[in-house]
Amino acid sequence: MVVTTIGVEKDDLVIPIVDFSNFVHGSAAAKLAAGESIYHAFKTSGFVYLRNHGIPSGTVSDVFARSAEFFKRPQEQKDSLAWTTPESNRGYVTFGREKVTQSSDIREVSKLRASNPDLKESMEIGKEGVPDQPNLWPEEMDVEGKVFTTTMKSFFLTCNELHVNLMRAIALGMGLDENFFDSFTSGADNTLRLLHYPQVLKSVFKDNPDQVRAGEHSDYGSITLLFQDDVGGLEVKTPQNTFVRAKPIDGTVVINAGDLLSRWSNDEIKSTNHRVVQPPAQEKDELEMYPARYSIAYFCNPNFESTIEALPGTWEELPEGKKYPAVNSGDYLVQRLTATY
Repeated sequence: MVVTTIGVEKDDLVIPIVDFSNFVHGSAAAKLAAGESIYHAFKTSGFVYLRNHGIPSGTVSDVFARSAEFFKRPQEQKDSLAWTTPESNRGYVTFGREKVTQSSDIREVSKLRASNPDLKESMEIGKEGVPDQPNLWPEEMDVEGKVFTTTMKSFFLTCNELHVNLMRAIALGMGLDENFFDSFTSGADNTLRLLHYPQVLKSVFKDNPDQVRAGEHSDYGSITLLFQDDVGGLEVKTPQNTFVRAKPIDGTVVINAGDLLSRWSNDEIKSTNHRVVQPPAQEKDELEMYPARYSIAYFCNPNFESTIEALPGTWEELPEGKKYPAVNSGDYLVQRLTATY
C-alpha cells in the first residue's frame, strides 16, 4: 500500500493520507497499491484524506470565495432560488430546512428539526441539461452571479473527473477491472453542495449540549468529496462510539464512503457516521462567537437508472449471501432526501 502518513488516529479510528498521484501517474503496481490503500481505509474507517488529487489549490480557493459571496446575498435573492423537490435536489436551502440524521422516519425527523435544527444554509447544484430539473443560478441578478454560475459549472465537471478516477482506484482495490464502475459513473448524477455555517454565539452550544452545526449522519450515495476551510468542526464516529475530529489538512480532500457503496460492497465498506460541531477551542480565545465555517461537498452517486446489488467477490463465500435486495440508485436517493427535508 502507498499510505504516506496518518491524518487521524484515535479510539481505534485511523484515517490515512493517500497520495493519489500514484494512481493517476504511477505504474501499474503503483496504481494497484493506491487503490488497495483507499479500499483498506474504506473497509476500516470509511474515510481517507487524498493528497495530490489533481484539483489545483487556486481552483478550490476561487470556489470558496464565490460561495462566500453567494451566501452574503440578501435573503430574498437566495430565497428566489429556493430548493423545491427531492427529485430535483437543486437550489438554495435556507436555515432549518434540512435536518441530517440517520432516521428515515419523516415524523421523527420533523420533530428533530423543530427542537434542534442544523445551523447551516446550502446551495445544491446538479448536472446541467436535465429536463424539467434546471439548476437555479443567480446569473441574471448581476455580474457576480454570472461569475458564480460559470465557476460552479466548471467545478462540478472537475469534481466529476476525480469521482470517476476514484471509483477506478476502488475497483482495482477490490480486485475488479479498473473500468468496472465506468458504466455507473458515466451520467454524472452527482450533487455539488456549497455549505455555510454562520458565526454563532458560544453560549448556544454551552446552553444546549446536543446542539450541532450538522447532525450525526452518513452520506447517501457512493462517495463524497469534502473540501474544508481551516475552521474545523467535522467529527467522525469511532469504533468506540466516540467522535474524533477530522482536522483540516492543507492540500487534501476528505473522501468518505456513502450508504450505497456500503450496500454495493455487501457491507465490506463502511459508511461511517459523522457530524459538524463547533470548532476546537483556541488558546486565549475570549471572543463570544464561534467563526463562520464554509465547506464544499461533492456527493457522488451511481447513475440514477443503475441497479445496485452486491458486487462480485463480496458475497459468494458468505453463508447469508447478499445482505440486501437490489435497489434502483435514483429511487433510493429520492427516498433518503424525502426524509431529510
